[in-house]
Amino acid sequence: MLKTTVVVIGGGATGVGILRDLSMRGIKAILVERDDLGYWTSSRFHGLLHSGGRYAVKDKEAAKECIQENTILRRIGHHCVEATESIFVRTPEDSEEFEQEWVKSCKECGISAIPLPMDKAFELEPNLSHKILSAYRCPGAAIDGFRLLWQTVASADKYGGKTMTYTEVTGIETVNGTVSGVKIRDKWTGREDKIACDFVISAAGSFAGQVAHMAGLTVNVKPSKGTLIAFNHRICNRVIHRLHKSSDADIFVPHGSITILGTSSIDSAPDDTSTETAEVTAMMEIGKLTFEHIYDYRILRVFAGTRPLYSADPNAKGRSASRGFVALDHAHDGIKHFMSVCGGKFTTYRLMAEKVCDMVCEQLGVNEKCHTADENLVEDPSPELMGRAKAVFPSYGAELAASRLGNRKLEHVIERIESKPEMRELVCECENVTLAEIEEIAAEPTSHTVSDLRRRTRLGMGTCQGTFCAYRSVGAVDKEEMPWAKDTVYLFKEFLETRWKGIRPVLWGNMLRDIELTRAIYDAALNLSGVEEIK
Repeated sequence: MLKTTVVVIGGGATGVGILRDLSMRGIKAILVERDDLGYWTSSRFHGLLHSGGRYAVKDKEAAKECIQENTILRRIGHHCVEATESIFVRTPEDSEEFEQEWVKSCKECGISAIPLPMDKAFELEPNLSHKILSAYRCPGAAIDGFRLLWQTVASADKYGGKTMTYTEVTGIETVNGTVSGVKIRDKWTGREDKIACDFVISAAGSFAGQVAHMAGLTVNVKPSKGTLIAFNHRICNRVIHRLHKSSDADIFVPHGSITILGTSSIDSAPDDTSTETAEVTAMMEIGKLTFEHIYDYRILRVFAGTRPLYSADPNAKGRSASRGFVALDHAHDGIKHFMSVCGGKFTTYRLMAEKVCDMVCEQLGVNEKCHTADENLVEDPSPELMGRAKAVFPSYGAELAASRLGNRKLEHVIERIESKPEMRELVCECENVTLAEIEEIAAEPTSHTVSDLRRRTRLGMGTCQGTFCAYRSVGAVDKEEMPWAKDTVYLFKEFLETRWKGIRPVLWGNMLRDIELTRAIYDAALNLSGVEEIK
């Protein structure tokens, strides 16, 4: 049986933020996540680092928190942030009165909103609809969710924080009304175990109600599904917001070479990640008010996730539910040292963790203050290390690898290439991922599938959506005899089917041609669909 002081349930942004905060305060903590880090809500969003402008009118407290955390994350997580800035635009369909109220509210919240002459706006963003009437520059940005989570865990690891992925909590144990531990089960081996602890924090997002139910409690989480569209173009170089009351399909976020449009808001089940063609076409119709030639751009895929909205009002739904967060101390429900954290936003995950950890530390009698805003998530590579990286990586690959890997793993990958120059070969040409990087991440104990490699490296997330890098990556891990890579047919199917799930709703034009090429490779050449019959 394992022992620790605090068990954190949930490997999303809130969970890893709490793990890092506790660890930096000297409190022993173990995070358990039933899937991979960021598998649910924290990877299924725009990838937007809010300026706060979106909330300035309706929720000034949230707006102020966003601009505060925006500034902090640009500093401590700068390897995860693309500091694009954002532009809020008003179309003829949007209210001029709302624009005036929004400008006033941004000033009250301390958010810079600089008026932008329309000729300058079209110069900066030439694809914008020329029907747009006004524009403002704000300090929004793009942020890589996967990268931020893993770098936050890497930071917690330095202070003794432990992370167990693919570990499901199956029970919460109490003694005389006080938490004493949790039961866990390893997803891959089926092995069951216990972790004895003094405190449990549930940061399980949309599943917080299910976790609380294990202790006989009720938590009123309202999952709201949001669908997003990824375009194979950088339609804009800055985040583009519609300047109106928050609604569907009104934000475009550039990421690397792609752009993400979102989102919708549909009451749903916690694990509903389904997408439909009708959702895509409805969002495209709204999106063309901002970019009128939106149908000219190729769609890469669509994806969806659920927001873990919380409301004390059981009838609150969708956008009527609060985007704020709440920490529920279940001592008020009869179980001491058990807390559920619900709601909130990715942008404010660090602040949420700080507030929760302040409450937990008070109960544990720990006086150490929060330091998470004072230290970078990962150290910057030294000039000498970057010099070695640029000598061995393909063009543009050194900077990308440094941002993805952090200092320590970057050095390991460089050493692999220096000892075996053939390791610099690209497995994923879309995202500049080398064979050495694949082997480095594949050797991590948290890696069990090619999709795990994808979330760490962006393998298969580019233009070809796995058409070429799937067989290369499976071949690489099979050749290296990774302990989890014995069933190569499973590896192929798991990876390709997750890609197919996001492609199916947008099978037209170039995407339809592309998927036929993929089918030819994996069905005709590798006979993946016929494997069962052969066996």
